[in-house]
Amino acid sequence: MSPARKETFLDVDGHEVRVSSPDKIVFPQVGLSKLEIVEYYLAVAEGALRGAGGRPMVLKRFVKGIDQEAFFQKRVPENHPDFIDTATLQYARGTSAEEAVIRDAAGLAWIVNLGCLDLNPHPVRAEDLDHPDELRIDLDPMPGVDWSQIVDVAFVAREVLDDTGLVGWPKTSGSRGMHILVRIAPEWDYAKVRLAAETLAREVENRAPGLATARWWKEERGESVFVDFNQNAKDRTVASAYSIRPLPDARVSTPLDWSEVRERRPEEFTVPTVLARYAEIGDPHEGIDGSAGSLAGLLALADELGPAEKPPRGGGEDGRRQSTMPLIELARTKTKPEALEALEQWKAQHPAVSSQLHPADVLVDGMRGSSSLWYRVRVNLQHVPEEARPPQEALIADYDPWAGKSWPGRPTD
Repeated sequence: MSPARKETFLDVDGHEVRVSSPDKIVFPQVGLSKLEIVEYYLAVAEGALRGAGGRPMVLKRFVKGIDQEAFFQKRVPENHPDFIDTATLQYARGTSAEEAVIRDAAGLAWIVNLGCLDLNPHPVRAEDLDHPDELRIDLDPMPGVDWSQIVDVAFVAREVLDDTGLVGWPKTSGSRGMHILVRIAPEWDYAKVRLAAETLAREVENRAPGLATARWWKEERGESVFVDFNQNAKDRTVASAYSIRPLPDARVSTPLDWSEVRERRPEEFTVPTVLARYAEIGDPHEGIDGSAGSLAGLLALADELGPAEKPPRGGGEDGRRQSTMPLIELARTKTKPEALEALEQWKAQHPAVSSQLHPADVLVDGMRGSSSLWYRVRVNLQHVPEEARPPQEALIADYDPWAGKSWPGRPTD
């Protein structure tokens, strides 16, 4: 066996791109190396750039492998090559970041070499950072929801789009859910785009009660599909088309034609199968850029529906929201395995209670920290008789993602 190479160089459309540790196995289950990941993105470059090209993006870097948490890097590395453009985004906290903008296959290869598996672009073009040209519908299933329910909700969302003069382009998320992308004219700011997305979510819930929900608070959703309108907020990104997700089978977020949505399943789409599919049929989203529509219909519907119901807030001095559900918090952890271990520890301590929980009662949430995710574990005791509900106890683990961090306006002890 030849020794592993420290680096190799690729000629990508006249640009030399360095790939470090090209023989490193990134996906052990399927034996996929770093160089093979780069070669995958080069093979599907036209489709991948249709989703991510020309947009500032957050670099989600898996430098320690898919079994470790990625870290999020907003700022483009200082030593980036000249074929990488940049755009400076302003954030709500008063901070800014000069982010990477890729425009060609060489740019794809370069960011993959940094350890990026999936592509996470903002819904704006670098030429106009204040007016999104894409509305994003994220169909996020609660535990206990199967694929057929997600599909049913997707077709209801399509009906709402049709009724408001918009065209949706479906793709698997590469995880459990589905995304529907909607190109729009860049004429509305983030607040209006988010309002349009929230309106769509509310109307989908109105048309499919019990199947879909627009409720923001997770414990109130039940076993439904959350139409996640908040993915249209200014600081949010989602994995774009042809992104490889950090699952053991190297699953891919794959564009679909609507005629395929009921027949195909997310697990069918992995790096090898998508390579073959792309070579055979090309990109089902090839026409997406020519489908830009107006938000006028959704914004008119927003006026008809009236303001969304606001969640109740607490009566304490901080005014923080108090849930109407009987929630208890179990743990805050740095990694998901630690979160799941804490959950199992709590279940072992409370076997009678845990046996009464429904799948959607267990809430393990990935929370965005300063540069990576952390995890919060809660349970909703709504299906446990009141007299049998355990009280809030000391957290099994109490990780502080903000320890040692500061920013303007952050309160100090």
